[in-house]
Order: sequence, then structure tokens, then C-alpha cells
Amino acid sequence: MSTFALRILKGGKVSKKRPESSADKLLPPASPTTPTTPKEIPLLENPPVTTMEETLAPKVYKRRWVMLLLFVAYSFSNAYQWIHLNIIGNVIIEFYNESLPTDSFQQATAIDWLSMIYMLCYIPLIFPATWLLDKKGLRISLICGAFLNALGAWIKCACLASGRFPVLMFAQTICAIAQIFILGIPAQLAATWFGPDQVSTATSIGVFGNQVGCAAGFLIPPLLVPNSDDRDVIGSDLGKMFYIWAGLTTALFIAIIVVFKEKPPRPPSKAQMLAAASGTQANYFDSLKNLFRNRGFILLTITYGINTGCYYGIGTLLNPIILHYFPGQEQSAGQIGLVLVLAGVVGSVVGGILLDRTKAFKATTVGIYLLSMAGMVAFTFTLGLNLIWVVFLTAGILGFFMTGYLPVGFEFAAEITYPEPEGTSSGLLNAAAQVFGILLTIGMRALVERVSVQSANITVSVMLLVGTIVTGFISADYRRQEAGKRAISYLDDVRFDINTEDKDTDKVV
Repeated sequence: MSTFALRILKGGKVSKKRPESSADKLLPPASPTTPTTPKEIPLLENPPVTTMEETLAPKVYKRRWVMLLLFVAYSFSNAYQWIHLNIIGNVIIEFYNESLPTDSFQQATAIDWLSMIYMLCYIPLIFPATWLLDKKGLRISLICGAFLNALGAWIKCACLASGRFPVLMFAQTICAIAQIFILGIPAQLAATWFGPDQVSTATSIGVFGNQVGCAAGFLIPPLLVPNSDDRDVIGSDLGKMFYIWAGLTTALFIAIIVVFKEKPPRPPSKAQMLAAASGTQANYFDSLKNLFRNRGFILLTITYGINTGCYYGIGTLLNPIILHYFPGQEQSAGQIGLVLVLAGVVGSVVGGILLDRTKAFKATTVGIYLLSMAGMVAFTFTLGLNLIWVVFLTAGILGFFMTGYLPVGFEFAAEITYPEPEGTSSGLLNAAAQVFGILLTIGMRALVERVSVQSANITVSVMLLVGTIVTGFISADYRRQEAGKRAISYLDDVRFDINTEDKDTDKVV
């Protein structure tokens, strides 16, 4: 059986006296309880090797990519269902005309609610959802969400009649409830499975699934369900689209049950290692209190809500905005939405890599926010040029920065709120996004119908300017980085000599 010895350096000191912060709660005691002589301290002949390794040696596993990609696919399938009906809103109105209001503004508003129901459901349900994530973990949360996602997709298959719009709204509501088990997951999944040099990148990839799902929701429906004067043709095309997605979501639900694991055998980072070693679990309601008392987090919640709410409003109303300037161009509207989101995917990955390398969270956040506002101004004042390629270009610039902001906001929140659970902070950010999304979508629809499309877009530009200014007042209080530095400082004073066989066959990468 393997043996090991623990030596403490001669004259080593843990650290100087300093003010206690929230990060200190997860650190070991300030003074070693073992003798401080260079004498070798014999330990048990048969030590609990696995427990000791988990406490002292963080490790990352190749299987982490399987967990992340499985979540990405699940998030993709749900995000697609958020926007896939609104991007063909004029076709949906034509098909479900019998069960819609007779007033054109009320019809348009009813179609908008197919998107806004995602936002409305999130606001009250995020609190029980984050409680479930905190108490039961990633696996249970993903299984619940994947089940609801598949159930909603199958109910849509029963909506293929012009008088069944209420059933379609019910199905969309089920899918909307599934979303609460998605948006707050990326930061916590990344922290649970990935090392400190990859956690921001992993968060970006986690958000990537949601963004690509939106892109597919913009691109695919206009191709599968083109506009037609024949309701039977529209019904047949809708049936194909609904059944394809029902099968896909069911396959993902089964895959999550079989494959997804709660956490790796050993923590991937010192921050996670210390959290596990503390042996305590944060009380959910105490975490909420701490977050609401954090001035920087409150400001970030407002600015994140403004930015993401603007994105939701533009995504929901992209069809009428584009058709106002380019009549009959339903497929172009979908393709512009595709460019908007795919550019955001690139922006998310670039933002995550930038954060991993620089750790300049506030500077990155302010810069991206300012450029989002500039992109919205360019998009607003080039729509009237009657040049569709210019709209594609400005939409790409807008998407790169606006949707590229999403993972940056998550990681900034995780930094300034550590050691509060990432799932809780992410959930509150997304709740703010839903509130602003509903308000901005309703406001933009009223401006589009009663004033002009340009006035709606100008309003969004002004909101982004306000968000940029408020972001500048957020303090750069990097608590997670500070905890990591203090952990390293503590461990640098202690030398661990471990002679044991690594029985874990999974390679470190």
C-alpha cells in the first residue's frame, strides 16, 4: 500500500494579518495546527488516498467536453423554439387567423407573446429553479428542463389546425418553462467541470448553444414554412417542422439521462477545491440576501437586463422591421437574424478567450457595451438606404458585440459575487433580462405600429447608451481572483510530498 509524508517548510509563514473578506471563508485556518519544525510527520499507513488527492490536487477530465457539448445541444433545441414562430409571424397569422383577434394590432401582439412568454415565465420561476439547481445540482436540473422541452415540442404537433392557437401558446409556455433550467447553467457547469484557465471559455461555449439555437430559429422556419395563400400547404409545412423538432428534443432528453454526470471525481480548480474542502453549502436565501446587498451586482443586473432585453426585442420584431423596409423578404429577414446571432457566437468566444487571458472583466464589459450601442446606431440609420447587403453587415456588427456580451456578463457577475453560487447570480441576471425584454418588446411594438420603425430602433440605441454609462460605475471587485491568489499564497508556504499511485485512469488534459 502507498505511503506518504507531509513536510512543512522551516520557518514558513502562512500570510500576514489582513482584513477578512468573503473569499477568506473558504481558505484553510490562518495558522497551521501541525508542528512548524522540519521534522517529517508520519501519517497513517493506509491513508484515504482519494480524499487526500481530491483535497490537494485539482484535476480536469476529458469527459468535461462531453458534458458541455451535451448541454450545448439541449440549449440549442430550446432556443430554436423561442424564435421559430415569430420569424414567420405573418405566416402564423395567416394560418391561425380563425383563433386570433380580428384587430391587426392585437393579432401582432398575440404573435409577439409567443416570444415574450419565454420572458414572462422566467421571472417568477427562476427562484424555484435556482433553488433546485443549488440543492439538487446540475443533473436533476437538466433532466427536468429536457423533459419539459420535449413535452412542449410534442404538444405543438397537436396544433396543426387554424383554430388551435391557444394550444400552440400552451405548448410554447411549456418550452418557456424549460428555459429556466438552461440560462443560469453555463457559469456553474464551467466552474464545476473546467479549470481556471478555461472557465470563461467554457462559459462562452455554454452560451454558444443558446445563440446557435436562435440562429437556427431565424434561418430554418422561413425555409421549411414559406409564405403561401393555401392554408393546407402551410399546415403541412408546419407539421414537418414540428415533428422534426419533437424527435430531436426527445433524443436529447434520453441522452442527458444516460450520459450527463453531476460533477467530476476531483475538483478542477483551487476555488472549487476550497469550496469542497469547506464542507459547507451556502444557504440559497442567504445567497440572495448577499447578492441584493452587493452594489456592483445590482448595477450589473440592471445593465445586463438592458443589453439582453434589447436583443430580445430586436429578435422578436425582426420580421416586421425587415419587411417594413424590404417587403416580401421573409427569407432575408431570417438570414439577417442568422447573421446577427452567428456574429454573436464569434463575439462570445472572443470575449471568453479575452477574459481568460487578461482577467480585465470591467474593461471588457464596458468596451463591449459601448460597441454594442455603436452597432445599434449603425443598424438603425442604414436600414433606409435600401441596400440589403448593408443591413447584413450592420446586423453582423451589432450581433458580434450585443450577443457577445452575454457570457462576459455571466463571468463578471461570478467574479464580483464570489463565493456565492454562479447559478444564483446568473439566474438573477437573466430574470432582469426577461423583465427588460418584455418592456422593450411591448414598447417597440407600440412604436412600430403607432409611430415608426426608426423610432423603435432609436429607443433601443438610447437604452444601450444608458447601460454603457451605468456599467462604468461598477467597481472592479474581483473576489474570485483574490480567493485564488490567497489559496496559492497559503499553499506556497506548505510543501506536500505525496508518493502514491494515481488510480484514476482518465488522463489529465
